[in-house]
Amino acid sequence: MNDQNSRSVEPEPKFRVRAQHTESTVTVYQAYRPEIGRAAALGGRFPSSWSRERMTWIKPSFLWMMYRCGWATKEGQETVLAVEISREGFVWALRHACLSHCVPALHGDRDAWKQQLRAAPARVQWDPERDLRLNPLPYRSLQLGLGGEATARYADEWIVGIEDVTPLAREMHARVRAGELERAAELLPKERPYPLGEDVLAHLAA
Repeated sequence: MNDQNSRSVEPEPKFRVRAQHTESTVTVYQAYRPEIGRAAALGGRFPSSWSRERMTWIKPSFLWMMYRCGWATKEGQETVLAVEISREGFVWALRHACLSHCVPALHGDRDAWKQQLRAAPARVQWDPERDLRLNPLPYRSLQLGLGGEATARYADEWIVGIEDVTPLAREMHARVRAGELERAAELLPKERPYPLGEDVLAHLAA
């Protein structure tokens, strides 16, 4: 087995949402300091100390989350959460999102993009997906930033459940460090292409 997460044997398109999902939910990942993360997992909701004023970024890719938080070793990101949210909420956020960078083919000029970005309650950026060693892959992974109305909807309406998956991150990291990539891959959440109509992503991929 090579180093790459083999979730698909077919070549990946540059822009595609891949996630662990059911008929009604999508799993996304976030990392927090322990006092926030553990309280959220215990109560199934973010505690009052969780800021609603800041933009919060959710990531459907487990390995991109591991890249971002350093396998739960970075300061302030020691607790990794798997947050199960409603599919309706996820699609709402995508429909109301703006790309975090200007693409002339989508936005026209930079001023028009800035206006869209200010008005949008969500934003999207596409970053290279990662393999088990956290090296970049040639296709992109979705990062979804929520602010304002989207943050409130996320916290109050969309969340179905929250699980602390820090032990999973640590076990996978140990296997990767030991060179046991096949054993690490056995623990990887099963992320599949997420079915989205072309109209949902048309303004977010170019």
